Amino acid sequence: MNARAMSPVLVGRAAELGELRDALAAAPGAVLVGGDAGLGKTRLIREFARTADANVLVGGCLELGSDGLPFAPFTTVLRGLVRDIGIEGVAGLVPRGDTGGLARLLPEFGEPESDAASGEERARLFEVVLTLLERLAEKGPVVLVIEDAHWADRSTRDLLAFLVRNLGVGPVLIVLTYRTDELHRAHPLRRLLAGLERLERVRRMELGRLARADVSALVTELLGQSPPPGLVERIDARSEGNPLFIEALLDDDGELACELPESLRDLLLAGVQRLPEETQDVLRDASGGSTRIEHALLAAVSGLDDAALTRTLRPAVAANVLVVDGDGYAFRHALIREAVHDDLLPGEHTRLHTRYAEALENDPSLVPAGRLWVELSYHWKQAHNSLWALVASWRAAGEARKALAYAECLAMLERVLQLWDRVPDAVERIGADYVRVLMDAATAADLAGEFDRGIKLVTAALKEIEAADGEHDTERRAMLLEQRGRMRYQMARPGFVEDLRAAVRALPADPPSALRARALSTLGNYVRITTDIDEARNVARESLAIARKLGDPVAEAEALITLFCADTDYGYDDDLAEVEAAADRAGNHPVLLRYYVIKSHFLEGAGRHAEAAAVAARGKELAREYGVARTQGTFLCINQAEPLVSLGRWDEAMAVMNHALEQDPAITTRTSLLVLTGWVALARGDLATAKERLETSREIKKLKMKWLKTQDYFSTLWLEANIALAEGRPAAALDAVRPVLGHAGLPDDARYAWPVLVAGAVACAELGDAAGELARIEERAAGLRSSGPLQRAHSLTFDAELARARGVLDPGAWEKAAAAWEELGNPYQRARALLRFAEATLAGGDHDAAAAMLRTAAELAGELGARLLAEQIADLLRRTRAPRRGDASAPLGLTPREFEVLRLVAEGRSNREIAEALFISVKTASVHVSNILGKLDVASRGEAAATAHRLALFAEPGTRV
Repeated sequence: MNARAMSPVLVGRAAELGELRDALAAAPGAVLVGGDAGLGKTRLIREFARTADANVLVGGCLELGSDGLPFAPFTTVLRGLVRDIGIEGVAGLVPRGDTGGLARLLPEFGEPESDAASGEERARLFEVVLTLLERLAEKGPVVLVIEDAHWADRSTRDLLAFLVRNLGVGPVLIVLTYRTDELHRAHPLRRLLAGLERLERVRRMELGRLARADVSALVTELLGQSPPPGLVERIDARSEGNPLFIEALLDDDGELACELPESLRDLLLAGVQRLPEETQDVLRDASGGSTRIEHALLAAVSGLDDAALTRTLRPAVAANVLVVDGDGYAFRHALIREAVHDDLLPGEHTRLHTRYAEALENDPSLVPAGRLWVELSYHWKQAHNSLWALVASWRAAGEARKALAYAECLAMLERVLQLWDRVPDAVERIGADYVRVLMDAATAADLAGEFDRGIKLVTAALKEIEAADGEHDTERRAMLLEQRGRMRYQMARPGFVEDLRAAVRALPADPPSALRARALSTLGNYVRITTDIDEARNVARESLAIARKLGDPVAEAEALITLFCADTDYGYDDDLAEVEAAADRAGNHPVLLRYYVIKSHFLEGAGRHAEAAAVAARGKELAREYGVARTQGTFLCINQAEPLVSLGRWDEAMAVMNHALEQDPAITTRTSLLVLTGWVALARGDLATAKERLETSREIKKLKMKWLKTQDYFSTLWLEANIALAEGRPAAALDAVRPVLGHAGLPDDARYAWPVLVAGAVACAELGDAAGELARIEERAAGLRSSGPLQRAHSLTFDAELARARGVLDPGAWEKAAAAWEELGNPYQRARALLRFAEATLAGGDHDAAAAMLRTAAELAGELGARLLAEQIADLLRRTRAPRRGDASAPLGLTPREFEVLRLVAEGRSNREIAEALFISVKTASVHVSNILGKLDVASRGEAAATAHRLALFAEPGTRV
């Protein structure tokens, strides 16, 4: 391989380069660039970066055995920024100039602002990185390039997902490159790519192999002249259009370097084997590092001084096997490094990695800060030295925890566990016993969301404690049981309440302890979502008593919040003031945010919609101040959107919910968002979107069926029933209602059961012959413990629908319901009640009053964009305005409504067709027909129709009969 063997011109990628430029012009956004190894992803990105009118930040993911380095590409980007604008320059781009969070990624920023390892700290770190990019973009377009994402660690993937989902309006383009041939079916990057690809501003680009004409152009560029006859055809056939292979195949004399290579490895090694032997030796040394290796580290490993190392490597650089990269070197392609490393003999492999480990221990400054222990863990493991691999892995886990890289922390701790039996004095070496390592690993798994693995680790730790006499280790046993209970709940597995109860039993009531107070509060918080509300109240009260006795303000606030949630009365809010005061005294961010969640939830349930929206918005502001707006603040989006929907501010609500859905929120939050966005879509006449949201919500409901909160479970059934009603399938609507009939006594039962029961009554009215189902629905409603004006409005609506289902149109009942919804400021429900009120009024013959109601309802529905409701109102209004006889009474002693029904009977309509035409139930139509037959003294519908025709009751004026 000669010095010409890398084309200075990008060949065959004009379309892809143009797409990258288009994406930058349309930023914010992201481009996912995939392709097999050697197809030129890096070459494409370099050309784009060279020509882009933007600040291009490049970071690469590093291959280090099976362990990625936590946040490695972002550390590289930050180091480059510090080099360009200095630490003060970076500080000027982050909120309040506080770079403490960035210290987790780059030690140059000092010590982290907190030693805590928590989801909140991780969220704040992500927010700081996003803010840094957005502030940079205020000065001009920014391109963040993350290369080789197939090697990305879990933390890097999480941060990337967060950044792409939360890009604001500034010109920031994120470019991600990865090898498609590395993405096996279970590769973790697949899930990230699938999730990002669904976002509107994300493009996916797959590099293909070069066409025959492009192969010819590349060969010409490499040779500097037209290729001899037949060469392009042979290279095209052997390389299959892969640029890396084309360059590897081409020799100095313009012929194929190796006509028939036995394998790809042989092909890649051919260029290395033409180099001087001493250069090949150093390349073997370099292959033991990662894709990139610092000059000083390679000098230490090879034993050469600077001058000798530079002289030895010059042929490799000239042949483009190595490229100079800052103060170090990188193989021109990772495949070359892999081929060289794989060619080592077993003894060479062990000795090489031992030299790496010893060099790093002698001089830790040979690698950037933050990489030392994970590098040592890797090299000692490759050198088969279990003792020092275990020690280094333990230290690496601590560094990963400090960097909030929980998945990588878990990987290092699991390596400690794997090596434990090979190191007899492991406890003395790391200062921790086996149970401690298991507990730390379980905590890392919990924080990383690896709940299944976490449950197994906790179970293993509990077995170890029990085997060693668990009675003397009650605190650790209780902590483990509580942790397993929480993770079992997250996985929708049985036994979560039993674990939490066992945790409480393991801790003595006397003397009182903060640990018992916490265990009690956790038990209360989880048991309240089951039917054991009394137990939730009791344990919350005990937790509160302990917290007050110990003077623990955080535990006190947590207990008060749990107690409030377990005993909610939407007509009484005095307890809220006590909870608010306790949350303020605690001064704890998570506690304060939890208070804003429960307060906004309570206010919406009480029908105080405007207050609820304002409180949720304030909670989101606090989340922003705490640096967790786009993570924990997302949970408050549903509490803001729900009252906005109630108030008829649907566009605002949809903007809030769509943004929240883009964040890939937790299951329970996502269910609520799906249901509410689905309902708004349904009301606006978009049945396709409503059904798609319902289907997704159903899938989640199947996943967590047994322990879904009432809010998630009943609301999904409510949406399902309403969609069925809109499609004219009342029987299917009743199918959706039935599970609510059989699940009484759940928390917040009345709040979420009432809307479903109303839908059930509507379905019975439409069916006209569902007396048995109606009785069950009425019985379920009678058992609800209602509180607050919102539930009263639902109850009044239910009473009116219940009468309608029995064939009675009660104007007084609908008047009360409409007034209740008007008082709450809910325009949609008011409009719907006015429609029913108008129907009942029309049945009594007062067309003018009905028309006035319908005009008000039409105005409300029109302002909302509630198309389905507006169409029903308009149809009834047209009939209300239809020509009719001069007085309020009709001939033959019929009421105006009976007169309308007789007209339809005379047209040959069935009861169902009459019901659909007049927007009444089938049963009501049947009652009207029976009354007509009695008043006309006839025995059948046919006789009634004949009487109407004989008397010319419906003849047009001037028509001769």
